[in-house]
Amino acid sequence: MPAATSAIELPYGRTTLALHADAGDGVDVLQSRLDTCAPPAGEAALVRDALARPIGSPTLRELAAGKRRVTILISDHTRPVPSKLLLPPMLAEIRAGAPAADITLLVATGCHRGSTPAELREKLGSDIFRREKIVMHDCDDRASLCAPGTLPSGTPLTLNRLAAGADLLVAEGFVEPHFFAGFSGGRKSVLPGVGGRESIMGNHCAEFIAHPAARAGVLDGNPIHRDMMRAADLARLAFIVNVVLGNNGRVIHAAAGAHGAAHRAGAAFLKNLCGVSHAPADIVVTTNGGHPLDQNIYQAVKGMTTAEALVRPGGVIIMLARCGDGHGGEEFHRTFKQAKTPAALLKRLLAAPREKTIPDQWQSQILARVLVKAKVIFVSGADAGLVRDFHLIPAATPDDALRMARGMIGKKTPDIVVVPNGVSAIVEQPPPDRPA
Repeated sequence: MPAATSAIELPYGRTTLALHADAGDGVDVLQSRLDTCAPPAGEAALVRDALARPIGSPTLRELAAGKRRVTILISDHTRPVPSKLLLPPMLAEIRAGAPAADITLLVATGCHRGSTPAELREKLGSDIFRREKIVMHDCDDRASLCAPGTLPSGTPLTLNRLAAGADLLVAEGFVEPHFFAGFSGGRKSVLPGVGGRESIMGNHCAEFIAHPAARAGVLDGNPIHRDMMRAADLARLAFIVNVVLGNNGRVIHAAAGAHGAAHRAGAAFLKNLCGVSHAPADIVVTTNGGHPLDQNIYQAVKGMTTAEALVRPGGVIIMLARCGDGHGGEEFHRTFKQAKTPAALLKRLLAAPREKTIPDQWQSQILARVLVKAKVIFVSGADAGLVRDFHLIPAATPDDALRMARGMIGKKTPDIVVVPNGVSAIVEQPPPDRPA
């Protein structure tokens, strides 16, 4: 009788694709526990409780007392921060302590384009959009920047004056695994959020991206995190409200208070849910978690780094990403299309001095690093020629990709690991005496 098969459903766009594995294949599925986390209270109650019990800080109301100029750093349209939920109680707390305060919502765009009015209205809600003073950060507007100091790396820090000059600076945000900053949230609202372009490029330089501690789930020893923390201190970021989102986009945890302590608390909660065991494999299958994170090849690099941490050198990564928007970055595309090999590209990028860092260089560097370690078969809706421009191997379905990967490995029974959502998983680091 033929071997029984089982289907593993993998997120893809707004739906799923099935990977079929025969019984006895020895497929190991590594799943984070974000999907099954049951929060102790509703979303609004979690936020209210965090504000009432801040970590390492007086309450926001107490901090606001006597302050005249208050700036709240808010996320832009590219981040799923539930601003409609976070901002009303934050604004109420500030106004309870300082009824006459001049409050500015400063959109922390980093190097992204500015959010449109429609995007802001959708993100903030009509009442806040209409009633509050909102300013868009522009990392290239030198007149809006000041220079409050130098980062531990030696990079000069430039920041938006509305942030650095506020009597009270606070921020909203969310914590998720980040493929080179360790975790999003906290200090990232300042750098890159409201930094000048040169400071952002310096923080994302090739030297730092290549550092072994610049990985998802790692804060200690991470040079990118270290500079970000110093930037937040120089900006005098006094208070944050950060949340953790489940895979359904709903708040499952909230932490508020001093930016370092509250961010660490959110990161610890998340790491406990997202940690998956280090299980080296010949073939690793993963995704970017579906929509909205798998809209282009640029974003798909994030999920690939989870597979990179698991795949053996010379192995194969199978990456699923819908990529309805194509490549996701002109410079990113051009860099790979012109590269003879990923190894040659990686060598060139690693030689780039910090001050010569260009936009999207970090994404190119990380993808090249992945491709030097393993082949990547890419299941997507993108044009096959475009996929090949990135030195990726196109495949139509997960099953087609698995057949191709088996042929490349050449083993009768290769080790296969499946990580259904690569961006919500943090691979535990192997002990120093155990090979990766």
